[in-house]
This record gives sequence, C-alpha cells and structure tokens, in this order.
Amino acid sequence: MVDEKSLEELKKKALSEIKEAEDEKGLEAARVKFLGRKGELTRILKSIAQLPPELKPVIGRLANQIKKELEAALKEAQQELKKKKESRLPGVDLTLPGRPYPLGKLHPITQVMTELCEIFLRMGFSIATGPEVELDYYNFEALNIPPDHPARDMQATFYLTDKVLLRTHTSPIQIRTMEREKPPLRIIAPGKVYRCDSDVTHTPMFHQIEGLMVDRDVSFADLKGVLSVFAREIFGEETRVRFRPSYFPFTEPSVEMDISCVICGGEGCRVCGQTGWLEILGAGMVHPNVFRAVGYDPEQWVGFAFGLGVERITMLKFGIDDIRLFYENHLRFLEQF
Repeated sequence: MVDEKSLEELKKKALSEIKEAEDEKGLEAARVKFLGRKGELTRILKSIAQLPPELKPVIGRLANQIKKELEAALKEAQQELKKKKESRLPGVDLTLPGRPYPLGKLHPITQVMTELCEIFLRMGFSIATGPEVELDYYNFEALNIPPDHPARDMQATFYLTDKVLLRTHTSPIQIRTMEREKPPLRIIAPGKVYRCDSDVTHTPMFHQIEGLMVDRDVSFADLKGVLSVFAREIFGEETRVRFRPSYFPFTEPSVEMDISCVICGGEGCRVCGQTGWLEILGAGMVHPNVFRAVGYDPEQWVGFAFGLGVERITMLKFGIDDIRLFYENHLRFLEQF
C-alpha cells in the first residue's frame, strides 16, 4: 500500500535521476519513467481512489505536490542543459548585443505608384486589373486601332503570335471593364506594360496608370479638373498646368498635359528645353467607336480617359535623368528613397 514514506523515497529517486541526466535524451527518459502515462508517480495518482477514506486526502495532496516539484526540476534541468550547449558554441560571445538586420524599403517606382493610386482613390476612382499577356483585339482593335491603322507604328510591340502580345498600355483593362460592367464607371488601371524601346528615357518594361470616367454628363471640364488636382497633389500646389491639342485614336478630342518645370519652376532650363514646361500625360474624351465596341450607346454615355507613365512621374518627382537607374538595382541609388 502507498504511504508517505514510499512517496518521499520515490521523490528522492526521481530528483536524483533528473540531476544525473547528461542530455535531453536522459531528461526525457526520467520524465517518462516517473511522470509518463505509465510512470511510477502517475500510477500512484491513479490508485488513490482505492485507498481508505482517511488516507486519500493525505496521499493525494502529497502526490500532487511531488508531481509539481518534479515538473519544476525537469524544467530547470532543461534550461541548464540549454545554457551549457550555448556556452560551447565556438567563437560566439553570448553577452554581445545582436546584430541588427537592415530593413528593406519600397522601390521608388512602387512608392510613386502607391501615391498616384491613393490620389485617384480619394477622388472616387476604383482600381481595375487585367492580364499582361493580351489579345490584339483588346490592345488595339477595340480601342479604334484596326490592323491597318498607322497608330500601330507608334507602339513597338512584342508579339507572341499574330493575335497575342504583351500589352503596350493598360487601356485593354478599360475595355474589359466596360464589357463586364454597366456605366457609370470611374476606374484607374495601374500595371506593367511592354514596348520595344531601350534608352535613357525608355525601357522594354515600364509602368502606367490609365484612368476612365463614364457617365451621362461628363465633360472636358471634368477631365481638366481631375488632372489639375492630380498634378498639384503629386508635384505641389504651386504647379501650373496646360493642355495642348494632340491625337490618340481612342479619344476625340485628344490633348497632352504639361506641367511647369519642376526643376526650374517654369523659368527655362536644360531639362525642359528652355520652355518652362514638361509633358507628363495624354488624355481626351472617349471616342464613340470605343463605346460601340463594348456595347455602350455613345448617344447616352460620354466619358474621358487619360494615361501616364509612372517612371516619368518618378523621374520628375525625384530629379532622376536616366530611367535605367530604376532597374540596375544599385543599393546606393535605391537607398536614397
């Protein structure tokens, strides 16, 4: 029969084996022997119900106390083993402070892309996305650029097949969105685009944000208002804007938007060619043929669209004169932002 003396002897034996354990394997063996499901102390705890009533509280209380002491001894022994193991690490001084890892930063293009999207989101636009490998129909034909249209020569295109290509702008997202949703619409389409260009101001892959607003009473004045707010938000309240007539097959009328030179403040310098102005985007009122391609009635719906290059905005914002610096990944360059 279990009594207080046998429990004390069991405790003494268990503490001795825990103390003598030389590694984690020895500690685990001691734990299983005394506290495991079939361990010696566990068997005693299970047998308390069979003891005489007057012994149950005494033996039960003592057995539980011994269990707690053994668990504490095991935990302490595990910590001691861990310290000994760490102290044996070659060439490591555990008293030295840790070496901090440098935190990464967002790429300057990512920073500006995020800032641009937030500006238009505040004006009520939502973000739409689409595939980068696109059909010729969405990239050209639905945008009023048929196969024999000279405007195709304006965009040096990467063709995968006769009908599949890497998108040259994010305008196909506008077509896909209009096919899928009924007006009114107010979206921006940010993303990567691809053209066969490579020099100090062009790369084969770059980023665009295009915008589209369609409603019954949208006017050219709305287009000018939205883009003027955008320019002052990104370049500062003192920024002046102007609009010049231009040509794009998917808008009519079409314009190009200039801002006062961010380098010289409009006084004239090498960057702006002594004109005091810098071109930053193209825009216009959506061509009726584009509405017909997506099933919108151009007699009921009007809209405007615009497109801007994120790299160009980033270069102007930070005073960078070579677009290739964004993709050479030199840390000394990237850490400035």
